[in-house]
Formats: sequence, C-alpha cells, structure tokens
Amino acid sequence: MTTVANDTETKTLPALPPGPRPWPMIGNMLAFRQDPLGYLQQLQRAYGDMATVYLGRMPLVFLFKPEYVRYVLIEHPRDFTSREVSQPDETTASEGLLTIDGEKHRQQRRAVQPAFHKKQVEGYASVIMQYTEEALAQWHIGDTVDLNHDMQELTLRIIGKCLFDIDFASQLDALGRTFDEMIGSQAGILDTLFNLRIDNPVTAYGKRLAAMRKMNMSIYTLIAQRRGDASEHNDVLSMLLKAEDGATPGKLLTDKQIHDHILTFIAAGHETTAIALAWSFYLLSQHPHVREKLQGELRTVLAGRAPTLEDLPKLTYTDWVLSESMRLYPPAWIQGRFAATDFELDGVRFQAGTRIMLSQWVMHRLPEIWGDPLVFRPERWDPEHGQQVPSGTYFPFGGGPRTCIGMPLAQLEARLILATIMQRFQPEVPASYQPGFNPVITLRPKHNVKARLMPVSAKEEGRGGERRVVVSPATLPLDERRGCRTALLDWLSFFRL
Repeated sequence: MTTVANDTETKTLPALPPGPRPWPMIGNMLAFRQDPLGYLQQLQRAYGDMATVYLGRMPLVFLFKPEYVRYVLIEHPRDFTSREVSQPDETTASEGLLTIDGEKHRQQRRAVQPAFHKKQVEGYASVIMQYTEEALAQWHIGDTVDLNHDMQELTLRIIGKCLFDIDFASQLDALGRTFDEMIGSQAGILDTLFNLRIDNPVTAYGKRLAAMRKMNMSIYTLIAQRRGDASEHNDVLSMLLKAEDGATPGKLLTDKQIHDHILTFIAAGHETTAIALAWSFYLLSQHPHVREKLQGELRTVLAGRAPTLEDLPKLTYTDWVLSESMRLYPPAWIQGRFAATDFELDGVRFQAGTRIMLSQWVMHRLPEIWGDPLVFRPERWDPEHGQQVPSGTYFPFGGGPRTCIGMPLAQLEARLILATIMQRFQPEVPASYQPGFNPVITLRPKHNVKARLMPVSAKEEGRGGERRVVVSPATLPLDERRGCRTALLDWLSFFRL
C-alpha cells in the first residue's frame, strides 16, 4: 500500500501494479523515448497483463490483456474519459471528437453521424475513384514514387472533398508539409515532462505551434466563407454549423469547436489511411506470394476494370491484406484513458484519476493470441479457416462507443485505392530498404516507403513463402540500463528540446 500525507489527513492508496524502476524526476521517460515500441513489448514480457511506468512523477498503468481492453473501451466506456489524458494547448484540437467526453461527445457525434452513414459513405466512392485515377495518371512504369507522400496527398484530397466539399488540389503540398510539422515529430522533453512550452523556431513545441498557426488561418477562413454562403451543402461542415454543443440547450458550436472538429477529421481522416496503405504496399513488396494471391483475386473479379461498390464483397483477400497490415503496423499504436471512477481488475483496485494506457502495437503481436505474430499472413482473417481473435485483441480503430466515426470511410477508401493500384502497378521496394519506425501520434515509417513501379506480371512462380517481419530492436532490460553507450544515448535524448 502507498501512504500519502498532508496537513489535514493521511490517506492509504491502493498499490499500483509493478513496473520498471523510475529515475528521480524524469521517471521512465528516457527509456521509453529511446524505443517506444520495443519498450512496450518488453514491458509486457517482463510484467505480464498490467504494469506501471512513470512520465516524470505521473504514473501510467498499461493494460495488456484483451479482457482489460474490453472492460475499458466496450463494457464501461463512461467510466473512462479522454480529455484528461493529454494536456491541451494551442497545438491540440481540445474540442474535437477525440478529446471531448460525456453529453458533449454524444450530442456532437450524433450531429455529424449522418455524414458517415452507410449510404452516404457509399456515395463517396465516385470521389475516391475519380481522385485515385487522377493521381495514377501521373504514375508511369519505371518511375520511383514516394508512397507515403503520394498516399498522403491522395487521401487528403479525398477527405477534403467528401467531408467539406473542397478540392485541396492546389494546396496539397503546403497542407501536407503543415501536417507533417504538426504531427510528424515527438513532443520535446521540456514540454512533455516539465510543461515548459517555449515558442521559438528550434523547439519541438515552437515548430508545432508555427504549423498550427498556418492551419488555423486556413480553417477559420473556411468557416467564415461557409457562414457567408447561402447555398445548400450536405457535408460535415454544414452539419457542424447547425449542431448544438451538448452542454447548454440551444447553444450552437463556437468557431473554436468547429475548428477543432475540422482539424480532427482532416488529420485523422487522411493520416491513418495513408499510413495503412504505405505499410500495405511495403508488406506486399516483401511477400510476393501474398501479392500474387491479391493480384489473382483482382484479375478474377475485376478483369482490368475499375473496382465498384458491387465488387467489394468479392474482394475478400484484399480485405484480409489490409486487416493483416493494420495488425502488424496499426496506424494508431497507443491510446489512453482517464479513470473517472474507482474500478477493479482481477483483484487490483484502481482509484479515480488513474491514467490507463492501451497499446494496439503490443496487443496485435501477443504470441499467445496470434501464434505467429511476426508473420504477415492474411489468411488468418479467413472467417472459415482462420484463427479466432478474441474481442479486445484487435482494435485498429479503437472500440466501443468511441470507435473512430470515420472507420467506414477509411475502410472503403483503403480497399478501393489498394485494388485500383495493385491491378495496374507492382510497386517494388528495394530489398535493402529498412523502414524503421517513427511512433508519434501515428505509427509512421521512419524512412518513407519509396518504390519502383513495375508492370503487373501474369503470374509469379517460386517466390517463397511466409516471412517474418523486421520489428523494432529489442530494448535493454527495463530495470537495468548500464554501459557508456546507453547512458550517452539517454542523456542526448534528454537534451532534445
């Protein structure tokens, strides 16, 4: 038990689950930042279903069991909130659907839900195909393309048109760079650990803030233009302009709230799909036998024509490829919740205020669940002959009532784009390429996936079977980090602003 004393009373608090020894003041931050993915996997191996690490002096409890994920996300979602997990500032969308809770979240989600209903989403297919065709018109056999960059531009343009009735074609380069500056780098030690937010061009916080100012100007201009537009629009922005805030009856959303929703939809809507596609192309290049099965399905179902909505139920292997890609490389690799009330898991008592962390990266690779977790095997998703996946083990879009509202659109987008590209081109990633990992808000490759566009062959023979995926380097033991090299790396990480 832990005892906390103050001037008026003495409280005995429940002990938190065990975890690696924290350093004074900084906790486990340095070890975590050196290799977040490997650190979390070794944390699970060393401590089992739950473990505590410290962000400075703040404890974070990681849960690594499917039943625990279900408890938090599906069975008791109202007992856990999102807003208090992060520290909102000028660089965050603090009033977006990802951060608001309670009645505000329910009412504002309901207000925009019509834009994501099945029929409405299916209506976006024509936009997805049109913009994909226009993007592929710039590709030629023999070209080397940056798949991260090209998929980001394509999905950004699709999201802009489908949700806000805007064609970002002339702004794609600028918007892409701005998003990279906003979410493509880690928060610095100073603002993460010590809450020192220094606004200048050399700090991580200053770079994010400068990018946010550019984005703010664009979004607030869009809102002002739409308020002055008398014509009828059936898109998310129009729905937001008419939505109540859920806190005060009859009160409409403020420009700040609308801004944060727009930013959330644009960022989440294009980023995760673009990353999922880039990782999928990488995996297909590394696994020719899977690529041949996929292209065989496309030849059988499509026979060279563009995919339609009616074709998608027949493209089952295509769907399995995307599911397996998001298992190995989940675009959202970690998420947090804040306990709004006391709760208990397997005899361990947690107090209200406990910060809970769940990791798709770890859960999607548990050997006791997946058997061969490092093997890229789309057949595991075959409902008849594949393995059984317990609820709470696979959650690339979250779970429960806070499941990503844009999931149907993201799935439609990814399937149509992948099918269109893979029946026309065979993106070949060099054998020497090592993607590495840049686990920021999303799980980006450290080095962009660049591929040479090759013609699609009729059939490939004898190209090998299943392969293991190269994963993040293993971390040193969590409790003991010795040696000059490791100490030097830790301290160099510490002084990164």
